[in-house]
Amino acid sequence: MFVINPELCTRCEECRDACPCDAIKEQGDHLAVIPEECAECGACLDVCEFGAVSEEEIPHREV
Repeated sequence: MFVINPELCTRCEECRDACPCDAIKEQGDHLAVIPEECAECGACLDVCEFGAVSEEEIPHREV
């Protein structure tokens, strides 16, 4: 899963423009990746010049 660090994000919206799934939305005063809409393609990570986008592993839950 990709996440956007609001402290590093300049709100240039390059990640939002690059996202083919439109999975990056405004949440309050910052941008966030909506996990249910994200295809995990990494386009947002590739275009962020500020290091605000990172990949975070989701722990698997045992059922």
